[in-house]
This record gives sequence, C-alpha cells and structure tokens, in this order.
Amino acid sequence: MRGSWSSRAVQLLDPVTLGGRPLANRLMFGPHETNLGRGRAISERHVAYYARRAQGGCGVIVTEIASVHALDWPYERAPLAAECGPGWAAVVQACAGAAVLAGLGHAGLQGSAAYSQRELWGPSPVPEVAGREVPKEMEDDDIEAVVAGFAQATRIAMDAGCAGVEINAGQHSLIRQFLSGLTNLRSDEYGSDKVRFAREVLAAVRAEAGEGIVGLRLSCDELAPWAGLTPESATAVAAELANAGLVDYVAVVRGSIFSVAATRPDGHTPPAFNTDLARTVRSGVGVPVVLQGSVVDLADAEAAITSGAADLVEMTRAQLADPDLARKAASGESPRPCILCNQTCIVRDPRNMLVSCVVEPSAGYETSEPDGIEPARRPQDVLVVGAGPAGLETARAAAVAGHRVRVIDRAAHTGGAVRIAAAASGRERLAAIAGWLDAECRRLGVTIETGVDADPAYLDRAAAAGERVVLCNGGQAGARAYTLESETVPSAVLGADELLALDIEHLRQALPDGPILVWDPIGGPVGISVAETLVAAGSEVTLVTPDLLVGNELARSGDLAPAGTRLQAAGVTLIRRSMLRGVRSGVADLVDRFTGEAREVKAALVVDAGHRLPADALWRARPQLTRAGDAVAPRTIYEAVLEGRRAADALNEPPMGVPA
Repeated sequence: MRGSWSSRAVQLLDPVTLGGRPLANRLMFGPHETNLGRGRAISERHVAYYARRAQGGCGVIVTEIASVHALDWPYERAPLAAECGPGWAAVVQACAGAAVLAGLGHAGLQGSAAYSQRELWGPSPVPEVAGREVPKEMEDDDIEAVVAGFAQATRIAMDAGCAGVEINAGQHSLIRQFLSGLTNLRSDEYGSDKVRFAREVLAAVRAEAGEGIVGLRLSCDELAPWAGLTPESATAVAAELANAGLVDYVAVVRGSIFSVAATRPDGHTPPAFNTDLARTVRSGVGVPVVLQGSVVDLADAEAAITSGAADLVEMTRAQLADPDLARKAASGESPRPCILCNQTCIVRDPRNMLVSCVVEPSAGYETSEPDGIEPARRPQDVLVVGAGPAGLETARAAAVAGHRVRVIDRAAHTGGAVRIAAAASGRERLAAIAGWLDAECRRLGVTIETGVDADPAYLDRAAAAGERVVLCNGGQAGARAYTLESETVPSAVLGADELLALDIEHLRQALPDGPILVWDPIGGPVGISVAETLVAAGSEVTLVTPDLLVGNELARSGDLAPAGTRLQAAGVTLIRRSMLRGVRSGVADLVDRFTGEAREVKAALVVDAGHRLPADALWRARPQLTRAGDAVAPRTIYEAVLEGRRAADALNEPPMGVPA
C-alpha cells in the first residue's frame, strides 16, 4: 500500500492523506459531463467552473473524463486527453488549495459513432443499449493502443501539474465492460481473466503517475447479478488492484450499460443511496474509499465519514447548487440545497446544453453570469409581487445588494408552484429550495406578507409610496383544447396544481369513486407524478399522452425508464398516441392522433396536467413594470431563479420611462 492513511473516524472537513499527498479535506467534486469544452480541449469555462468550487473550499476536484484514444468520441464536446494539457495546467493553477485529478477513460461500446465516423470498440459485439450499434470486438492491437493511450494521457496530466489521475471503470467505461460478464463474452485470456485489461491499464498508468495519486472509479454493483459486477465481485477486483499497488483509492459507484440512470438518479431515489455499498467495499480493500451517489446533504456526508462507510465523499451536485458548500459547512451557514431534479446538470444528450443547476444558474456560466451580487448604487424600497422561486430570489438578491425589500403573495405560504409540485410523489425534495429561499429572505430582513392579493390600484399606491415594483406572480392554467359536455361537467376536471395543493387527507376526500384519467400533453414530470400520487391515494388511474412514450421529456433527467417501471408496477393504465377531445359525465373522449380512431374511457375525474400560461393581468395593466419567471412565460425553477437574480440586478438601473 502506498502512502499513509488513517482509518480513524474523522469529520468531513478534516484533512486526509491520499497516496502520500495531504489533502485539505475529504470533500470531492467528481467527474461529470459539462459541454464546457472548446472543441475537445479544456476551456476557459472549465477553468472558471472548477476554480469556483476550489474557492469554495473543496479538497479534491476531478476534471471531466477525457478520452484516452482519438477514436473514442462519446459526445460532441467530450475532452480528448491529447488536447487537454494546457487546459489541465490552467485548472491546476486556478484551483490553488485543492488537489486536481485528471479524469481519464474510454467509453467503449457505450460511446457514439456520430462524431468519429468510426466503429465503436468493445470487448465483445454486444449492442449498445441506446443506439443499438454493435461494436467491433477489440483485437490485440486495439487493446495495446488503448493501454498506451491511458499511459500517454497520464503523462500529459502529470506534466500539466495534476496531483494525479482518476481512471473510469464506472458508467460509460470500457474498463468496466471488460470486467463484466454482461459485455465481456470473450474466449481468450481477456475473457478467462476479466481483470486483465484493467490490470494492464492501471500498471501503465501507475508507471507514468509516479508518486501521483491514482484513483479508480469502479461500478461496484451493475444491478444485474446474473452476469454483472456484484458488490462481492467488485470488492474482489478492487482488492486485487489495491494489493498490487496500482490504485490509491476507489470511488464506489453503481450502474452500468443496462442501468445508466442508476449512477446518478433523481429524487425518486433516496440521497446517499450507496452508503452501505461503500461500507461493503471499504471492508474488503486496503485503500481509502470514496462514497458517491446523491450525497447532497452535509449530514449524510458527515455520517458516512464518522460511521466508517467511506474516507472521502463526493458531493458533486451539491457543489453545483452551492459552490461554497465546504466554506458554509465550516461556518455553520445553510448551503443552497440540491433538489435532485437532474434538469440541467445531466447534459450528455443531443442538445449540447452547458452544465448548470436549476437553483444556482451561475453554475457553468461563471465567465458570463457570476454568482456575486453587485451592491446597490442607491438602495431603494422594493416590492416583489409573488413569493415563488422567482420572487424569493429577486428579494434575496436585492436584500444582499442592500435594498429594503417587501414580498407579498396571495397564497397562505411562500414557494408558489414549487411548493405545490413538491406534494407530488417522488418530488418532495423540490420544497427544499422554497424553504431555503424563504429562510434566507427572512434572515436578510425581507418583509414577507402572505394572503395579500394585489391589483393595479395596490401597485399604484406602492409606487406612489416610493417602492420599486417587480412582478413575479407566476402562471395560471392554459386554455383547454377539449370540450366539456355542459356547465355541470367542469367539476369533473381538475388542474394538476389544484390536485397537488390538497393534503393527503383532503385529497382522499376530494377524489370520487371510480377511475381517474390523467391527461398529460407535455410528457414531463408533472403528469407522471400526479399519476403516482393518485395511485398512492388508492385510485385507479389511466394516464393518456399524445406521445409514443409516456413521460417522453424525462429522458433528459434520466427518469424515463425508471418512471415507466414505477407506473407499470403501480398498475397505471397507459394510453399512448392519443388526444383528449372531450369530457362528459363519467367519460373521457379520446382520439388516436395518427389514425383518428375514437374511443371512450371511463373517468370519474380528469386531471389536466397540460400547459400553463403567464398570469399577466397585472403586467398588462402596468406594462412598465419588470417581471420575472412564470409571469413572463411558465418554465422551470432554473429560469425563475435566473430571472429573479437579473431582476434584482436591474434595480441599479432607473425604472422604465424614468431618465437616468
């Protein structure tokens, strides 16, 4: 075993020695796709992104995984190690105080041929799950080239000043594909000894890394025990490589080719879900273990260290949500919470969007949208109408800048649509950002008045009293694209927000006997979660969508397949490629969107999870006022927080129609 390592129970922010190198603390920012690259190189955006987390006190930063071979081009802006030297050096220089490790890997058969216009490589001709492409079975020369690529990439990283490298044998990994019976069907020595390829790669890496840190990100449960890596077999692999002196730590992850979303799931999976898995691996290897897996709460991270489940903790999404996580943990401040929505931090898809965070939209945009708030040049009295995320972020940022802020909302509580959405099954964590914003506003001295319904005259009185008004009063139900039989039928149609606003006891009382139909023309999380909530309340549920897939938009957050599994297990009837055309007493009229064939479905109640529109009556009455969030156009928390912050910043400018 290389270097010194103490296994005593310590706190998250205590220092630790890894591979002979002292680290400031046990907090890691793990490797993930960002789309921040310039071509296939580490860009100035990368540098600012990692530097911001280092400034916040993170002890270990692992950069985005760089391909070690030019033919491995898994997504358009995937870094290529051969082009990353200058970028890695810039990251190291910008991240003083943190240990920077270069993430290295090869996606193998889980890559893409779209950019290289070459065949995929894999241990065996097992089709890639998403694209169905059959890879080329790697020949000896191919294997040698990849091993040499890992060695060369390590040399480049060490020459750039990195503290070491982390080798990917987790998700999207050729090394894991060689280790697994799911994808390694070879009859040669790489099949009879499935660890051989990993051993050769890590031996080549160790030779180039010298005294640098060599980490291994390993899938320790492929969730396919019939042939895949299990906790027991993965622990044996890790122990063999550690005992040979080839790795200095093991980052424990789960998931593989048939369970991609399991590596970084959304809020339907409990936080810190890999804690017991990490504990199992740690008990069988002689090197430090890193816990990964939705660790977004400091209490869970602390418990993992003090209980002996892990030696370091990766809190990547938590540091997207709040880059000052480590500093706030030390000072006792409450960090901005990760809500595990995966809406803007999973970017390995054809949209090529930059990595960001719905609750901290400056993430990924550090060079153009910094999270610092400019002090008010002339402090003002500010009235924010609406206490949803846009209104609360406007108020918070304005108060930080030095303005005197008052927030009003017609509801009895703050949080707006987010509080309502958080009532749905699997989306409870959404409430965390509403709670944090409310608490921060109150801490900063913002006056919050609920149960206040503003009209144009109210706004005029506020303006006359010298208050600068910002409209963040949210959205409202959109127009129905289906007919109602008569005026007596509307009681048989309920908006998704109306349903979710009820607590469970009132919900059960409000639901009629008989089946309930959920109309979901969007295919996002709302319709799915409404269906799950209704099933949990004991109802028979049918979900209708015009799409070919139920929850089509959930592919972006990794919840598409898991959501389908949950709905099937719950017994929800799924009707695809259909439009809702009318609602009659006890019946919903549907039509096939392709053939026009009509059908009737029994429905004692229809829950409409359709599109929303801005609640813009106040703005139309006073169009000179600034507005933000759903009051402009109903979208996500991301736009609400971003526009709220921009609205606060705009307070430094004179109001519309007033000379500067």
